Amino acid sequence: MGYVTTKDGVEIFYKDWGPKDAQPIFFHHGWPLSSDDWDAQMLYFLGKGFRVVANDRRGHGRSAQVSEGHDMDHYAADASAVVEHLDLRNAVHIGHSTGGGQVARYVAKFGEPQGRVAKAVLVSAVPPLMVKTESNPEGLPLEVFDGFRAALAANRAQFFLDVPTGPFYGFNRPGATVSQGVIQNWWRQGMIGSAKAHYEGIKAFSETDQTEDLKAISVPTLVMHGDDDQIVPIVAAAHKSIKLLKNGTLKIYPGFPHGMLTTHADVLNPDLLAFIKG
Repeated sequence: MGYVTTKDGVEIFYKDWGPKDAQPIFFHHGWPLSSDDWDAQMLYFLGKGFRVVANDRRGHGRSAQVSEGHDMDHYAADASAVVEHLDLRNAVHIGHSTGGGQVARYVAKFGEPQGRVAKAVLVSAVPPLMVKTESNPEGLPLEVFDGFRAALAANRAQFFLDVPTGPFYGFNRPGATVSQGVIQNWWRQGMIGSAKAHYEGIKAFSETDQTEDLKAISVPTLVMHGDDDQIVPIVAAAHKSIKLLKNGTLKIYPGFPHGMLTTHADVLNPDLLAFIKG
């Protein structure tokens, strides 16, 4: 584990586990979490002989709580700083939710131009655009995200309990097996980060149009989405993304929630492995 300092002077925390000569898998976390959200995947792929790397986004986790740069361009540039510092090549980049947007921007702007990326995976990811517009009628109304901002500003600690207890993992569904540990771990990760980074990050993940990013990606890309995702609507995200990607594969998981990498790691991890090895 270590830190890299970006060109604009921000300290970014990262984990780097496994053999340095093995194929690297780089994990990009969702809002408002940290690289810890990838524990189930990092341990799994470490056990399969891969080198696993993940960073905490600026203002999140153990990275610096800077005032500025809470946008997709900086998120991608920060990830690139870690990649270049470790000189990762032939890497697979996997992003969840907002991290999926980070992957799309990173691969399009840095990874492919530098020849460092082998494959990409977008899991429950926000691209191409979450907010509803005239050209994106399937998106969510701006009022939804305004509600997020209001709840965060009023009582972040309670909001960060309500999200994982309810829609994020589908724990609000009848018959759901609720894990208090998973809820508390979500809260723990969120509360370590900066309220300002989280507040401004809502605009980044909801209003960044990544249509051109997706069009620019040519490496094999797996799009994974649960059809009971209550956070990122599958119609506005996965179904649109797959039409924009040059070399995309769509895999839909019936009944799976937004946080399916945690709740259904036993299903998704082997699918990820098959895609990486395929």
